[in-house]
Amino acid sequence: MAFYCTKSAICNLQSAILSKEPAMPEMHIDGAAAPAAGGATFAVINPATEELIDHAPHAGPEDARLAVEAANRASREWRRAGAHERAEALHAIAQKIRAHTEDLAALLTLEGGKPTNENRDEMAWSASCFDYYAELQRNSRGRVIPSVEPSQLAMVLKEPYGVVAAIVPWNYPILLMSWKVAPALAAGNTVVLKPSEMTPLSALMFAERCCDHLPPGVINVITGYGDVGRELVVSPHTHMVAFTGSFATGREIARLAAERVKRTHLELGGKDAFIVADDADLDVAVPGVAWAALLNAGQVCTSTERVYVQERIARRFTERLVDFVRSLRLGPGSEPGVDIGPLVGAKYRAKVEEHVEEARARGAQILTGGRRPPQLPRGYFYEPTVLSGVDHSYRIMREETFGPTIPIMPYGSFNEAIALANDSDYGLGANLYTNDPRKVKQYFEEVKAGTLWVNDPLTDNDAGPFGGMKLSGGSRELGEEGLEAFLETKHVHWDFSMEKKAWWYPY
Repeated sequence: MAFYCTKSAICNLQSAILSKEPAMPEMHIDGAAAPAAGGATFAVINPATEELIDHAPHAGPEDARLAVEAANRASREWRRAGAHERAEALHAIAQKIRAHTEDLAALLTLEGGKPTNENRDEMAWSASCFDYYAELQRNSRGRVIPSVEPSQLAMVLKEPYGVVAAIVPWNYPILLMSWKVAPALAAGNTVVLKPSEMTPLSALMFAERCCDHLPPGVINVITGYGDVGRELVVSPHTHMVAFTGSFATGREIARLAAERVKRTHLELGGKDAFIVADDADLDVAVPGVAWAALLNAGQVCTSTERVYVQERIARRFTERLVDFVRSLRLGPGSEPGVDIGPLVGAKYRAKVEEHVEEARARGAQILTGGRRPPQLPRGYFYEPTVLSGVDHSYRIMREETFGPTIPIMPYGSFNEAIALANDSDYGLGANLYTNDPRKVKQYFEEVKAGTLWVNDPLTDNDAGPFGGMKLSGGSRELGEEGLEAFLETKHVHWDFSMEKKAWWYPY
């Protein structure tokens, strides 16, 4: 694939892309590079400049079927691979991710907009995930259960589903892919991966550079749009669908999969709350809330999208937060010192603008931001925005915004804060700043969300299960639960006596 550069600097990668040979990047099917049927391609755009980065193969349903066939052929042997062989394979992927961190991070910045340092972190987290599941699968086990007769053996076995269709989003293309692919492979499944059409190039680089040692067909990567994803979901030859993305798309996947009673693994976003108690240290809480809300320009499923501050400290907290947000630098993620990059596309910025404008029209105060930055006329930038004077009737407090916004509401009692946090259709994550153990206990007992952070927002742990409640989905990634999700249970009853039995009993 001629557009990949071996140097680490983004400017060198950009130069390589602009001066590359006519050859287009290709998909990864059955261990080999493959163009889309008919050679169709689609454009991949840099969200910071609105310029063309490259073209990716525009796969169709026939390409999806070829990838699924390859994965099924590979499944017969991969499911029989020993724990040591799988561990070596996953550790090798982790090592290759680390070896290609600079190129992968640079490409992620070009096609996704996230600052390069954040993408380096994404590579480190991704590699760690493959190492974690390489070792965890060594200890994966079923159990022997009591038998009715001495001549019998009863066992509970854990075995792979077969072919997993992994459909991943654009905001963390390699990390969220790793959270699915690593446990799926560790469990003995094979994978057909469909990345977002916004960020397909990094997935193709991952397959080419990090998966070349795997048997053909164990990992297949196809790039395209919704028709490809739909084919993977409805195919009778995929046995599980793992998806991260919007509730609307996840609901459609669940509907289609239900027609075949196919197993789904769905993580469907959130509207996370952040509670700041009156005993919180504002020197810690102010930058912590800003981090939780503005990381990747707010384009994180666990982004803080609702902030509740105890009324006695609300004014001081808000003033300091506004000052801190104004100190952050907005710009292309490839530039040194940039804190916040662009949104990934025009329609995503338009949604943020709609939420902010609706709040402004209804009387909310825009304390900072609330506009496209005039100094950045190109790219899908939007200034980080702090709002006050909002309530739960506003869209910005109820619908997923997925942008750099921080709406703030004061609260009186801690019971009120808990009620506000729970007043949402979503339940992915929530945050709290306090030094009061009684508040912490009430918070983790009563808040309805899958991941709860106290005094350390948005910290991931490979051993800690991640997932949501309510409309955020009920699946779990990471931890032992993340491996269990890609294994199904089989009960084996074995009578080795071979004795003749009376099968019909008189009543």
